[in-house]
Amino acid sequence: MNPSDSLRHWLALAQTPGLGAQRLERLLETFGEPEEIFNQPTVHLRNLGLEARTIEAIAHPQWDRVEQSLCWSQHPECHILTLADPSYPPQLRHIASPPPVLFVHGRIETLTKPQLSIVGSRNPTNNGRRLAVEFSRELAMLGLTITSGLALGIDGAAHQGALTAGGLTIAVGGTGPDRVYPAAHKKLASEIVSHGAIVSEFPPGTPVRPQHFPRRNRIVAGLALGTLVIEATRKSGSLITARYALEQDREIMAIPGDIHNPQAKGCNALIRQGARLVETVEDVLETLNLLSPAVTSEPETRSASPFSNELTEEYRDLLFKIDYAPTPIDRLVDQTGLPAEDIASMLLILELEGHVTTVAGGCYQRIR
Repeated sequence: MNPSDSLRHWLALAQTPGLGAQRLERLLETFGEPEEIFNQPTVHLRNLGLEARTIEAIAHPQWDRVEQSLCWSQHPECHILTLADPSYPPQLRHIASPPPVLFVHGRIETLTKPQLSIVGSRNPTNNGRRLAVEFSRELAMLGLTITSGLALGIDGAAHQGALTAGGLTIAVGGTGPDRVYPAAHKKLASEIVSHGAIVSEFPPGTPVRPQHFPRRNRIVAGLALGTLVIEATRKSGSLITARYALEQDREIMAIPGDIHNPQAKGCNALIRQGARLVETVEDVLETLNLLSPAVTSEPETRSASPFSNELTEEYRDLLFKIDYAPTPIDRLVDQTGLPAEDIASMLLILELEGHVTTVAGGCYQRIR
């Protein structure tokens, strides 16, 4: 059997309605290979309890969608992994409902490295965003790969923190691997592909659908040794990720917050329910039983980091445009020509380094 033929059948099964991971596993135990499932008579499939729509999809696979996925995989750094592939991430393989197929854009070897998922609010406080950058940066420097969901807020800050450390980061998407959501994170997604990977169980061309994001969250939790929640309301999607981590027997950690802050109520509730209260990076390492000086060898490549004593030219140029009086972001956008989201990310780094501070009205002020 040609390996590409086997992959075609895996892709066809992955897009078959009503055929979840657990049911597919039982079919594979019965028939051995994916292609054998397509050779079964209708009555046999019906006797196995498959729904009519599932049997119809197996009888008439959408080979055009399969070919679309195969064409995508021909592009640089684009990979398709099945449960039968030795490169399939072992942590994810052992959850209750592992995706039968993973689409990976980036460095495929990143998936097998020790990971910590960091998730939280899409509308964090400045302090919450700062904590996400600090924790992800320090943990990435120790060799942990930072995994999150590419969302606005804490997710994006976690990815950015890992990147500024020259470490590795993985973003799990709720769309096809050829689409970036939210669009504001297109530049960030490009950096992640170069220093990690974007992962999705949805085939190329899959648009944004609300029901996809809880499915994404189970992968965020499933890839990692544990999940750290930084700021979350009581109804935050981050708590869905934490619940999946609990179901998958992974460690759950949360940073406590002010009892009057709505963004802290989800984290405080998790701690009351038994999540590990985290105040330092050492707390995370202890929870994960990773107390050695480095989790793994140092990251393979170190990019120039704006956290060094010497700011890069781009950061120096921005700093010189910030007054010692309150300076609005809009003025910096006009003066630099950079997108607002890039300016916001750079300002966060400058604030963490002690060069600027936030002031009333959403402005920034230079302090040294």
